[in-house]
Amino acid sequence: MHKVVLDSTVLVSAFLAKTGVSAELLHKAKDGGFDMCLAEEILEEVQRALLQYQKIRKRYHYTDQAVIQYVQNLRVVARLITELPSIEVVNSDPNDNMVVACALKAQADFIVTRDNDLLSLENYEDTKVVTPEKFMGILRSGMHKPSF
Repeated sequence: MHKVVLDSTVLVSAFLAKTGVSAELLHKAKDGGFDMCLAEEILEEVQRALLQYQKIRKRYHYTDQAVIQYVQNLRVVARLITELPSIEVVNSDPNDNMVVACALKAQADFIVTRDNDLLSLENYEDTKVVTPEKFMGILRSGMHKPSF
């Protein structure tokens, strides 16, 4: 089974667009389609983005409680990765380093993201960095390990 880190761009998208690819990936994780690995730092970023970005809140109209419940549900579904190593891989956005650190500690096969700074890595050690659409294609094709 794939070990996968979904970053905050994917998790926020899944919350906001219940029928999009990101939401479909989250459903696949809940159904055991892959092992979703998250760190508390990623969950905090998701919660912060959904609670603090007024532009998003005005467009999508959701409650604080809905966000808190969503993040709590993610904690239940995901394998929580703790004690992330300190790494500096993404110089253009140091906040993205926690995603790579989570993948490294989890020995993840994939990081799934829409973040261009992360996508520009293409891979890090044994972890391939892909978009949600690309990963969905991999799941549908039944591919078991990333090909580099």
